[in-house]
Amino acid sequence: MYQQEHLMAAAAAAGKHKVLVIDDQPINLRSVYQTLGSEYEVLMATGGEAGIAACRQHRPDLVLLDLVMPGIGGIEVAQRLKADPATAAIPLIFVTASTDSEQESACWEAGAVDFVTKPFNPMTLRRRVQVHLALKLQADLLQRMAYIDGLTEIPNRRYFNERITAEAARAQREGAALVLMLADVDFFKRYNDHYGHQAGDACLRQVAGALQRSLHRPNDFVARYGGEEFALLAPGAGCVSAQALADTLCSAVRALALPHAASEVAPCVTVSIGIVCVEDAERFDVDSLLRRADEQLYRAKAAGRDRACIASA
Repeated sequence: MYQQEHLMAAAAAAGKHKVLVIDDQPINLRSVYQTLGSEYEVLMATGGEAGIAACRQHRPDLVLLDLVMPGIGGIEVAQRLKADPATAAIPLIFVTASTDSEQESACWEAGAVDFVTKPFNPMTLRRRVQVHLALKLQADLLQRMAYIDGLTEIPNRRYFNERITAEAARAQREGAALVLMLADVDFFKRYNDHYGHQAGDACLRQVAGALQRSLHRPNDFVARYGGEEFALLAPGAGCVSAQALADTLCSAVRALALPHAASEVAPCVTVSIGIVCVEDAERFDVDSLLRRADEQLYRAKAAGRDRACIASA
């Protein structure tokens, strides 16, 4: 119980959890709001379609779902939410007056984590919500640990591999543009040898932060690819904007003004970047993108480092 309360307190410090209530009866919406409104941000939807749209837009931490509604019922709502990667991890609690065992089984199969019976006991509802939010927070923390690089605290290579696979598939499906960059800290081995490994770790943390702060579009992201190398994805970006972004990244790292006495390029830490840009391509694969970005990275190094080189596919 202490661990659960500790987790909930930590989450509360970061802001209220969002609970979405999907129910076609105003009296039920009002009852849930009166029960949970003081502890959580309660969002409301009066039907299945509206609930799915609200879930995709607001990404609540938990959904309270009525079973029987006009239009699409709770079972179909649950199935559609679980089929969408953007909403699949959101826990669903059915709030229902039904005592039918077949419907109950269908709810479990559709992805329910719990049931609350109408008319509900306010304390029971609060406790069920609290428990499942704590479980979700634990799951989110474990996932974060699996996907975040321990040194730089940005996404790791495992997360990057999953994202590039998904983004490449989406780009192929929609004929959309996709930009991949590989960035490497120039003469980093010399930096480590000259300043020591602790300074090298601090350098990588600051470079990662500078790269991350330079990304302003919501779907762009940077990951630590390995050692002193970083990978960046910019879904939907074209070649012109990719080159501009790469120049911004190089400038952001130079602006850190981290002394690098062993560099042959500049008195401060710099990066070289290889870029591959796919615009409206129907067929390509992840391995070829990585290979071409790596080729451009070595081209940037051969040309003098502290620069970006680009290839279009």
